[in-house]
Amino acid sequence: MKLTVIGTGYVGLVSGVCLAEIGVDVVCVDSDAGKIERIRKGETPIHENGLESLLAKHIGRRLTATTAAEAALLDSSVSMIAVGTPFDGERIDLSQVEAAARKIGEVLRTRDDYHVVVVKSTVIAGTTAGPVREILEAVSGKRAGIDFGLAMNPEFLREGAAVADFMNPDRIVIGGIDGRSIATVRKLYRPFIERGVPIFETNCDTAEMIKYTNNALFATMISFSNEIGNLCARLPGVDVLDVMAGVHLDKRLSPRLATGETIRPRMLEYLAAGCGFGGSCFPKDVKALAAHARALALEPRMLDSLIEVNRTQFLELVRQLERHIPVLAGSRIAVLGLAFKPESDDIRESPAISLIEALIARGCSISAFDPLAAAGFRRKFPNWPVRYGNSVEATIEHAEAVVIVTRWKEFGRLPALVAGMVTQPLIVDGRRMFRPGDFPRYAGIGVETNDSNISVHPNIKVAGLTP
Repeated sequence: MKLTVIGTGYVGLVSGVCLAEIGVDVVCVDSDAGKIERIRKGETPIHENGLESLLAKHIGRRLTATTAAEAALLDSSVSMIAVGTPFDGERIDLSQVEAAARKIGEVLRTRDDYHVVVVKSTVIAGTTAGPVREILEAVSGKRAGIDFGLAMNPEFLREGAAVADFMNPDRIVIGGIDGRSIATVRKLYRPFIERGVPIFETNCDTAEMIKYTNNALFATMISFSNEIGNLCARLPGVDVLDVMAGVHLDKRLSPRLATGETIRPRMLEYLAAGCGFGGSCFPKDVKALAAHARALALEPRMLDSLIEVNRTQFLELVRQLERHIPVLAGSRIAVLGLAFKPESDDIRESPAISLIEALIARGCSISAFDPLAAAGFRRKFPNWPVRYGNSVEATIEHAEAVVIVTRWKEFGRLPALVAGMVTQPLIVDGRRMFRPGDFPRYAGIGVETNDSNISVHPNIKVAGLTP
């Protein structure tokens, strides 16, 4: 089976490379000639753990890259649309999806054989069977379900772990307009299905809604945890880490086996307070889902609320700084972490953006460090008065306060680094990597500290469960 993937962003390139790994012949198509040239050289235009090695393994063999969409589509039995769907504040922008559908339709007009079009991009319910189908039929002059197939196959990839997620899926969702379309897409994933990965087959609209609901659920868990954390921070003696550790012990969240072993599901990672979520998925998808609800004359009160909680969550870091440093103007603040999550260079909707903007407005002198995202951040905000350090040590030197925004593993060295400093800064922990007792001066999301910056509550820990 030959597959053409249109779009070489996070979803398109990861999907193409990983499908090549499981035996599919893949052509990746993009209009950006620079991107295609890098891919041909085995270089990834995005950072994803494990992606470059897989790309190098298959490029020029089972995987090729080109800007010539027509030739690729003529030579494939399945095409996959994996382009961006940005949100403009009112609706998602389908222009790239529609352009891809139009190009595929032009090729379908010249073909007599059966071809299946798969939408991989995140789109609202009704898009694949609606506008995409309409464009394909209008441009090709053919009928979906008779002359060509049409399916929707959402992705569930976490940035930074996208390759691992693709190669070890917890489920595969395939929506199709008919059984033949679904069966064709199922063949792409045969190795996964043969090893027992659950497959959920449905219609296109439901598949699209599953993706949005999945992201909205986890975004809700994060915003709920953050609101609980903000409340805990105003209750002396209460730490949100302990609260959530106790909640996680509920057997409905952490099932216990007959052996007595407790299973801690990965979903509990989202029931943890922090300084807010970002990235290309959660903020955009929740806003788009809420806008879609309004378009259907529904008031998405819960979705709107979680968006608002997330939008203002960075202010908890500012509150802690202002509490311990009454006059922020002129103070030296080090920000550790610029990407919206660790193992990624993606700064889209990162809490670091709002935080640094607020600190600049307050007249702070800012230094910042991120292992991967610093260069992209500097390019995005070239006029911001930020000094970028090349290491944690260089960035926190002379700082009056250090704010942790991203949970990078290498920030785990912070207690030892701070202990060796002559003047020890205030640590403002936006990701709760640490406990109050880990530093002489500490403030964090979800925990109140007294005026001497020492925790006033006992360090309660539950073995194996407390972060």
